[in-house]
Amino acid sequence: MVPQVCDAEELARVKALVDTVRADVDARYGVALRFKFGSMMEVVRACLDAPSLARVAEFFSFGTNDLTQATFSFSREDAENKFLPAYIAGGILADNPFESLDATGVGRLMRLAVDEGRASRPDLVIGICGEHGGHPESIAFCHGAGLDYVSCSAPRVPVARLAAAQASCAKAPAAPSTDRKAEVQRQAV
Repeated sequence: MVPQVCDAEELARVKALVDTVRADVDARYGVALRFKFGSMMEVVRACLDAPSLARVAEFFSFGTNDLTQATFSFSREDAENKFLPAYIAGGILADNPFESLDATGVGRLMRLAVDEGRASRPDLVIGICGEHGGHPESIAFCHGAGLDYVSCSAPRVPVARLAAAQASCAKAPAAPSTDRKAEVQRQAV
């Protein structure tokens, strides 16, 4: 997983280097290294160029902490220690965007990257890493956006598992009716 990628050519060059090292290790030690090659999506430009990146990467992992900083154009440390509490208290922002994923800005970039990345590579695996991966509302957003996984720190895993299950159940299709007459009536409408 290559961090801070901003361009497909950059990612392609890193992949070429990784492929060279892999071939050398395979030949030297008689092993067949198997792993997927992917990109962190934590730079705004990477999200906007997702189709090109997806032609090189087998997976995307949104680094939502860095992507949030880039989208808001302020550092987490400065924001949380200076003006962010006033923004939240004053109703400018509903939540701390470093704790609860900002669906309006960061989420829009993520959805764009998911849709356009998968248009370029339909089997693209996509997830997030970072503390947003342990936040229930953020997990629900990720599920709705079509992400395959979330990762988070160990203490957040129980909450993340529950939130993922709830998000999955909330989007699950209704169970088929056992009442054939009711089913026929629904289909007639």
